[in-house]
Amino acid sequence: MQNKFITVEGLESSGKTTACSIIIKTLNEYGISKKNIVLTREPGGTPIAESLRYIIKKNTKKEFISDKAELLIMYAARVQLLENVIKPALNVGKWVISDRYDLSSQAYQGGGRQLDKNLIHHLKSMVLDDIYPNLTFYLDITPDICLRRLQKKGDLDRIEQESLSFFERTRNCYLDIVRKDNSIIFIDATKSLDTVIQNLKNSLFNWLKIK
Repeated sequence: MQNKFITVEGLESSGKTTACSIIIKTLNEYGISKKNIVLTREPGGTPIAESLRYIIKKNTKKEFISDKAELLIMYAARVQLLENVIKPALNVGKWVISDRYDLSSQAYQGGGRQLDKNLIHHLKSMVLDDIYPNLTFYLDITPDICLRRLQKKGDLDRIEQESLSFFERTRNCYLDIVRKDNSIIFIDATKSLDTVIQNLKNSLFNWLKIK
């Protein structure tokens, strides 16, 4: 089967890391070996992109990161990941599974930060070279559940410390995009872990059968 690019999206603590593991296990069951699968994440995935992740996530009182700077840092990290990991893997026939991709900027910086969506569209058109996921899983949780799970985690980063209204705007943007894009599969991540895992596996198997 031809290689594909699959991404997982959602608010903080929606279960993206677990979902990526389930996707890889399901692909293995389908006959795609681990050596033919590349797992990565955003922001990050390369040494430079991981350094940019640290800047985005770090809490610092020395300098305020403006919303536009945050957006540009995210795209700088994304370009590094795209050019050094995603494209090379796809070009040699490997599957790529990514914890977040461009949809995160549309939701977090476009929805949460309320930046001009035309600016974001221009950036993605300019730097992504039409490399978009074949399939995206969106793990949906409500902002109040997101914040409750984060409170249990403790030691929150800069983004995890955002307000309820920020996460409400981010989620609403996600939902608006999901409704308009049939390459995105909606998963209710408020259900039990067993149910979420089964829904993920079933959705992926059904998608694989028609590709």
